[in-house]
Amino acid sequence: MLRRLVVFMLLLSACSAAPSTEAAADLPVVTVGEFEAHLAGLERPAIVNVWASWCLPCRSEAPLLTRAAEAHGSAIEFIGVDVQDTQPEAKQFIVEYRLTALDHFFDRNRSIPNHYKAFGTPITLFFGPDGQLIRSHEGIMDERTLALNIDELLQLDR
Repeated sequence: MLRRLVVFMLLLSACSAAPSTEAAADLPVVTVGEFEAHLAGLERPAIVNVWASWCLPCRSEAPLLTRAAEAHGSAIEFIGVDVQDTQPEAKQFIVEYRLTALDHFFDRNRSIPNHYKAFGTPITLFFGPDGQLIRSHEGIMDERTLALNIDELLQLDR
């Protein structure tokens, strides 16, 4: 009886293991020009979070971004830009922190944050519905700051 229970528990734990990232597609690599064209084509405000799997503050910020994207994803586009990373580590980070509500791009050389003169990681960039940068926030984002910026973006979109 005990042996069957142990086997059952092992099977159950194997079924509930974290999803594998091996089959997941790589994040699309994007140039600055392609990124700007993407933003301009949205016709709604966007929040762009620059992150990396090796960034400890990014790990603290991830749940906040997931909740915000789930709550406001119909009105605001949420985008992640992974910088100075590898594709396998990026995919693992997205799965581990449940960042699937965001669209993600891969920017190995930091060309996108450099283009917007933003330094460090994490960085959060706020864009109007016309694709123009409104504000950037360097460093970890707290809930209040994100909420205030979301409110401002929602006002712009009316």
